[in-house]
Amino acid sequence: MNAEEKTSGDKVKEFLHQFVVGTLAVLVAVNVVGGITYDTPANLLLASLVLGALNAFLRPLLLLGCLPLLILTLGLFLIVINAILLKLTGELVNGFEVEDFWSAIWGALVISIVTLIANSLSGKGNSKVHFKRAQPRERPPDKRGYDRDDDDGPVIDV
Repeated sequence: MNAEEKTSGDKVKEFLHQFVVGTLAVLVAVNVVGGITYDTPANLLLASLVLGALNAFLRPLLLLGCLPLLILTLGLFLIVINAILLKLTGELVNGFEVEDFWSAIWGALVISIVTLIANSLSGKGNSKVHFKRAQPRERPPDKRGYDRDDDDGPVIDV
């Protein structure tokens, strides 16, 4: 189904899914990273909503502006961009605090991993994780078998 073919109900479901996954990811980051705190659950929900809005509107501009750095670092600069957006969220939302830039870096990393896992488990989003077990390779037949007579060595068959 293309983006043009989505009904308003599908768009609402997609928004709610992204909001729930984002809120879960921010909640995990708050509990895992020491420098990120919130006062009330309403502040956490508001921070998740603001972070989602910043990701929707500001992140594409940052990605375009930082494209040379993204290419140079093979995409690792995305963590810094996500950390900037998380730190900006902490500045915009009263009651949600990101203490320093390292807390923002770790928080952005945790949020990215939790979002990837949640989207993979739910089958939504563009990220998919597949685990394949390697099959053992068949060994090619030994070309130096005992039945072969190549007449190039000192071995004498009796």
